[in-house]
Amino acid sequence: MTIKTVTFTLNGVATTLTKGEDGVYSATVTAPTATSGSNNGGKGPGVGAAAANKGYYPGTVKVTDDAGNVTTVDVSDATWGGVLKLKVLEKTAPVAAITSPGTGAYITNAKPPIVYTVTDAGSGVNPAKCYIKIDDGDAVAIPADSVSIDGEKATCTYTPETALAEGAHTVKVYGYDYDGNKSNETSTTFTVDTVPPVLNVTAPADGLKTNKSTVTVTGTTNDVTSSPVTIKIVCGSKTYTPTVGEGGAFSQVVELADGVNAIKITATDSAGKSSAVTRTVTLDTGAPVITKIELTPNPVDGGKTYIIKVTATDD
Repeated sequence: MTIKTVTFTLNGVATTLTKGEDGVYSATVTAPTATSGSNNGGKGPGVGAAAANKGYYPGTVKVTDDAGNVTTVDVSDATWGGVLKLKVLEKTAPVAAITSPGTGAYITNAKPPIVYTVTDAGSGVNPAKCYIKIDDGDAVAIPADSVSIDGEKATCTYTPETALAEGAHTVKVYGYDYDGNKSNETSTTFTVDTVPPVLNVTAPADGLKTNKSTVTVTGTTNDVTSSPVTIKIVCGSKTYTPTVGEGGAFSQVVELADGVNAIKITATDSAGKSSAVTRTVTLDTGAPVITKIELTPNPVDGGKTYIIKVTATDD
């Protein structure tokens, strides 16, 4: 008897092999595009449909002779079963995205948690291969206990061991899937600012007493890290927001109420850090009242001395 057909079936697709001059049956077959899941020694679980593949696609060989006799071999075969387990690596790269801090953010914490995600719908994200790079430093692997896997998405959290310096910082992150594909490198730039702005109030003097209904508040402010700085002045029920000019100077005319006025000046930088100064100014518009005047003696001899007494009040 002679061989009639040899077929190979994998992933539901049957392929007929052709006999060569050497007597060997062969065919060129296109592999599935999806990962076989738990490949590379069973390390990758696979995600979605890939999770059912258990690390390989099972193949089946069927040989039929011209008398109709059939021999079938699959992955359960003791001799050839291992050969028929086809491991397929996906070529689609994971996608990395930074959750926080956002680009352009101002951070008041010198050790800000940096959170990003890596998503892979094939072989799955490898939690041992998620990386972060801060400024010009070396890439650091995220500790496994700081990587949370939920289906096709891995959420990575990294807190710098050493406090970041004041100023701008750039963070780059990326990760790999179990099939060895590297994600995009994505970055964010943010500013660390733990120091409140400088606030110098030059006028009015604290404790000033005046009979004028207004007073001019002047001063300067500055923040090297998180400019621009805004100024807010509160006196009683009124709030003022003067413009901060070149060099950080500001000036604002403030209305006073009769009696003691507490004027609070607050400087706030772009990171939300603030400094405040309070000046107390008293408005007194009531003239003194003279209640008694005495000249003793009166009349007085020429060239002699006399005493003048004045009694006055100012409530």
